Amino acid sequence: MRGACLAGAGAVAVVGLPFVWIGAAAAGRMHDPSDAPYAPVVIVLGARVRAGRPMKFLRGRLDATARLLADGSASVVLVSGDAHGKSGDEVAAMTGYLVAAGVDPARIVEDPYGLDTYDTCVRAARTFGIRRALVVTQRFHLPRTVALGRAAGIDVDGVRAGRAGGRRSTLVKNKVREMLAYPKAARDVLTGREPKVSSPPVDSVADALAR
Repeated sequence: MRGACLAGAGAVAVVGLPFVWIGAAAAGRMHDPSDAPYAPVVIVLGARVRAGRPMKFLRGRLDATARLLADGSASVVLVSGDAHGKSGDEVAAMTGYLVAAGVDPARIVEDPYGLDTYDTCVRAARTFGIRRALVVTQRFHLPRTVALGRAAGIDVDGVRAGRAGGRRSTLVKNKVREMLAYPKAARDVLTGREPKVSSPPVDSVADALAR
């Protein structure tokens, strides 16, 4: 009985502690586009594309990002996604969408190796030298993104993106999937996992800010 209780307590800790960490890290740091604080850089995370165009969830993120830039809440955007994703080149689609929305290409920096949320945050800090940023994604994904950004050493505030008409059933599925990702996020931080692709530091964000 004691062994069973200890095993149960351990399982609760493994599952529950990541939720506590992520909730605490993101507390007070999630905003709507209309009340987001200023940061030099806004990081927008990739998602699925179709025929070279962002799908609904990604369009929601990009629309929020374009608004932040237009409102002066950020000066430069880092588009971070998988340039060789199963659905297509997320980064090219993101850049094309923002340019079509009126964003100056000189204000856009691309990271083609943001293969997941953890990699995006670590690479933003190590490769691109970002220390203060906004991150844009949907509400269900935002707490984990903020927590991972802070764990990577970035002073992060999150901005809630809309769904641009995404299906409710897809939203529910993504919420469940997100909850299941919390323990992995904690493990990645605790183990200091290296990104799937590591790159030497570059000055592209600093150069874009200087312009």
